Amino acid sequence: MSKNIKSIILAAGKGTRMKSDTSKVLHKIFNKELLGYVIDAVNDTGLAEENYIIVGHQAEAVEKYVSENYKNAKCRLQSPQLGTGHAAYQAYEDLKGFTGGVLILCGDTPLLTSETLKDFINEHEKSGAALTVMSAIFEDPTNYGRIIRDENGNLKAIIEEKDASPAQKKIKEVNTGVYLINWAEVSDAFLNLDSNNAQNEYYLTDIVKWTINKGLKAQSYILKNNEESYGINSKLHLAQATKVLKDRVLEKLMSEGVTIVDPDTTYISPETEIEADTEIYPCTYIEGKNKIGKHCKIGPFARIRGGVELGDFVKIGNFVEIKKSKIKDHTNVSHLSYIGDSSLGSNVNIGAGTITANYNHITKEKFNTVIENNASTGSNTVIVAPAHIGENASIGAGSVISKDVEQNALALTRAPLKIFKDWFNKIKK
Repeated sequence: MSKNIKSIILAAGKGTRMKSDTSKVLHKIFNKELLGYVIDAVNDTGLAEENYIIVGHQAEAVEKYVSENYKNAKCRLQSPQLGTGHAAYQAYEDLKGFTGGVLILCGDTPLLTSETLKDFINEHEKSGAALTVMSAIFEDPTNYGRIIRDENGNLKAIIEEKDASPAQKKIKEVNTGVYLINWAEVSDAFLNLDSNNAQNEYYLTDIVKWTINKGLKAQSYILKNNEESYGINSKLHLAQATKVLKDRVLEKLMSEGVTIVDPDTTYISPETEIEADTEIYPCTYIEGKNKIGKHCKIGPFARIRGGVELGDFVKIGNFVEIKKSKIKDHTNVSHLSYIGDSSLGSNVNIGAGTITANYNHITKEKFNTVIENNASTGSNTVIVAPAHIGENASIGAGSVISKDVEQNALALTRAPLKIFKDWFNKIKK
């Protein structure tokens, strides 16, 4: 079955507690959508053929995001929204005749990893279960559905908190909202759900009871790290998940030989690759996908916005911002500069306050700047893209460069200096 997995990802909810005009699943951590983390976790197992994204609130925006970023994902509309069971049912017609496993999970769980999903799938296959639910142990299980077991410890049902008895509410094993089902055996459960509960909704959790009543094997897989089940329901949750994710990333990088001077103030996206012996100084923020070589120095107070490739021995200094740029070995961008949509060669020196002006606000176009090996810019330089600065060229301080500069040349755009003698005394009189 592991060669034939499909997924249903629930992403239709409004997320009222987010207090936002943006769909909950389109909120971002390190400039990446929550839904993107979930789809990537599924795809990174290497086992998923197709993903069905169930949309509802702000369906057009979510569908646009999915269609622009994922070739193996299709959106299915849930309207009206009648519960999680009804949501998963929206992919029922697409899965008719499918005989593999279907992974069902929520689109607001960015901490769930592909490694955990692979373990989950492997455990399901080895057990011969028709249904496996992912559970977790919490000292405070408030707001979670409880895992109900029989006297022999076998999975019996999942009870939502609003339907749970006082005794059931004391149970610490909870449902994380992740399921793996053998579709051919369990799909009929979606035709037999009812809304006889406190919410008058069709609960996805009821497929567990249906499976057991049919004499099929159902089991739970207990998460080793319950942080992975963390669902985002508020801006506070978003901030907390961001800290968990950044700590996870920094721990991994430090174990691989990267120096993080101050982990408390450093944020690095999980999609950024950094080689050993690079040093990251305090208050540095790195988002998106980036590749950073060895023996680099970044920060303090640096920002890398994604699409950046740094060679070896590159220095990105304080209050520098880099976006969608390639910078080769031994190049310095030391202070107070912006480099965007640019290609910098080796041994380039960027003076303080240099800006690559890459955006036309009228046409909304962005243009590229190329600076060749051994070139340098003086302080307070503006390079208006598209511009090509040749090898060994120099730009004088305070210049605005709007044309190509040939190799070995010096370029200046500086008004003549005027000195008015005794000016202070004349003004004072």
